[in-house]
Amino acid sequence: MKKKLLSTMLTVVLASSMLAGCGGSKANTATDAEATTTDTATTEATTTETASSGDNELTVWCWDPAFNINAMQEAEKIYQKDHPDFKLNIVETPWADIQTKLTTAATSGQLDTLPDILLMQDGAFQKNVMSYPEAFTDLTGSSIDFTQFAAGKTGFSTVESKNYGVPFDNGAVIACYRTDVLEQAGYTVDDFTDITFSDYLTKGKDVLAKTGKPLLSCIAGESDVLVMMLQSAGGSFFAEDGSANIVDNAILKEVMEVYQEMVKAGVLIEVNDWDQYIATINNGTVASAMNGCWIMASIQAATDQAGKWGVTNMPRLEKAATATNYANQGGSSWAVTSNCKNVDLATDFLGSTFGGSTELYDNILSTGALATYLPAGDSAAYAETNNFFGEKPIYTQIVVYAGRIPACNTGVYFYEARDAVATAITNSLNGSDIDTELKTAEDTVNFAMSQ
Repeated sequence: MKKKLLSTMLTVVLASSMLAGCGGSKANTATDAEATTTDTATTEATTTETASSGDNELTVWCWDPAFNINAMQEAEKIYQKDHPDFKLNIVETPWADIQTKLTTAATSGQLDTLPDILLMQDGAFQKNVMSYPEAFTDLTGSSIDFTQFAAGKTGFSTVESKNYGVPFDNGAVIACYRTDVLEQAGYTVDDFTDITFSDYLTKGKDVLAKTGKPLLSCIAGESDVLVMMLQSAGGSFFAEDGSANIVDNAILKEVMEVYQEMVKAGVLIEVNDWDQYIATINNGTVASAMNGCWIMASIQAATDQAGKWGVTNMPRLEKAATATNYANQGGSSWAVTSNCKNVDLATDFLGSTFGGSTELYDNILSTGALATYLPAGDSAAYAETNNFFGEKPIYTQIVVYAGRIPACNTGVYFYEARDAVATAITNSLNGSDIDTELKTAEDTVNFAMSQ
């Protein structure tokens, strides 16, 4: 009964709260929410949505024709150079539908309805594997070399030291600054590189006083910034044994205190929704943006600001001994299902392309698909400069950042914890005591875990 209740919760929570901070409404990029707005359709000539039976054929479920599907099509072309008879049946499937179909297949015991490969949001990966281990193939002993990916990325699809996912797009957090605004205040991007949040707050107050512009914006009532800060120190809402770790979590408390300080100082402003958030960046309300590297697509929508932006790493916490200037926000990975009839083919295909081809990542770079495959950062394409961001080789820079992200334990109840902590910070900003709110948040998570 408990597993059935958990399955129901999984379907409702994951289908309705599409990791809002992972690009919830950003346009024309590899977003989570885009997957919820596209009708299911077949993008290749195929009559089946389930695992292929052919010796050289695989069926894939994923979303977003311009991003994920395009990447799979490019991967197919590359693999066909040495395997001319190979074929992919790519079925365009919104993320919400993938989650619903996976849940239905696992709870009904009809795993034969699943494809060979499906795309999974990173924030949902551990929860799905832990809830439905029978639906996934353990890739640990395969030909895929997981050491070639950023550790912080592989951590999302790792359960009990076993690899269940092949990393795809890069969600490395970057801090983007309006260089012209910083110059007015007497700063450069270098002054905001490798700094602590204390430095960030001090300089942010100065920038606000001299230019009238806050440094940062985010959506009120959401936990995106909190999660980035927490993960940058390798923190989690959960202990290693899976129990809630909110009340006595020193890293989380520091995160809450720093966030509250930034809001009260006016360095961080909260807005009502995603459109308003993007507007604060594009219309010059704020002097910077801190998010997954996919945020560059939204920043570049303001074409009049070309050349006025610079990219560096995020600030780090000051008290936490494990603090770094790196975190992940968003992204997805490929999973091989237990219904795959040719696991060797699936792993060889994924390992030879997404886990072994710099050519693939060069080909899809134009769509904004940055790799977490570390060797891709050494390619000539990644070394090219971006005129919008100060004519710097920012792609190479971001791959380096990805390689420094601490691994993160999201746990089965990540969404419940994330939302409970978001409520806690809202209440604390309205005058409630942080410790009291963290206790309430932990009680909320514990209640969800007991159902």
